[in-house]
Amino acid sequence: MTPMGRLLKDPPPAWAFELSEAGIAAVELGRTPKLSSAALANDVLSVSPLHDNVLRPEALLAQVRALAPGDGGRKRRRAALILPDYAVRVTVLDFDNFPPDPKEQASLVRFRMKRSVPFDVDSAALSFHAQRDGTNGKHVDVAVAIAPLDIVARYEAPFRIAGFHIGWVTTSTLAALDLVPPSGLKLLVKRTGRFLSLAVTAGGVLKLIRSIELTDFTSEEVAGHLHPTLAYIEDQLSGIPEALLVCGFGPDAEKARSWLQSEHQIRVAPLMSPLAEPGEFNAGLLGYVESLKES
Repeated sequence: MTPMGRLLKDPPPAWAFELSEAGIAAVELGRTPKLSSAALANDVLSVSPLHDNVLRPEALLAQVRALAPGDGGRKRRRAALILPDYAVRVTVLDFDNFPPDPKEQASLVRFRMKRSVPFDVDSAALSFHAQRDGTNGKHVDVAVAIAPLDIVARYEAPFRIAGFHIGWVTTSTLAALDLVPPSGLKLLVKRTGRFLSLAVTAGGVLKLIRSIELTDFTSEEVAGHLHPTLAYIEDQLSGIPEALLVCGFGPDAEKARSWLQSEHQIRVAPLMSPLAEPGEFNAGLLGYVESLKES
């Protein structure tokens, strides 16, 4: 399991859901996980870190109930919820020294994040994970996920009304990292609708993560975001990725892999899952299921 797979981890729930503007991907967990999905109208969710994302909560609730109808019991079913990448600000902060006390850690992380997020950090939902790779003394890379509390609460509300207790929340790319082989230097290039997410891992440690709203999904635009990421890898990590893993390119996947490989002279391969093929709207869900195998 990657370090990020342990963020906010509870014992395995009965259900897990991944949300995107296009719809809901769901899995009923058990000995043989059962995957399902439902589309959402294009005016139900509008993903952003700055404003309410759930525009029509009643429509979201209806699809949750259709995918996971209740059994009539009063006991709430436990569930994991995977949010769209662009709804949450996720980054990696580096510290030469990171205090052992959790309260001091949280204060320090919030202080650092105040410089880079366009919302009130002190009232935001925050999660972070200190990653120590053992090769650089006391240096720590801290993976941070932060979002306005109202945005997270509004995503959770339809699930609570449907009888779920949300005990674990993460983002799509953070969950999908459990599908990335932990050895070596890897670059994940993941598309979800109009958003592109990039994540760099070295020996299973998250080094860089970005989520970008695309203007027009073209090779040139993707290249414009890949070039500075590859420059960062070369300058800061003194190498080139062993593999560039792609996900969410749909019917253009083979063309995109061929173009990326010829453009960057790096081995390009699809992100893989033993359960199903990761796509635009379920890669985080499949990564979460994979993480449970080692929990």
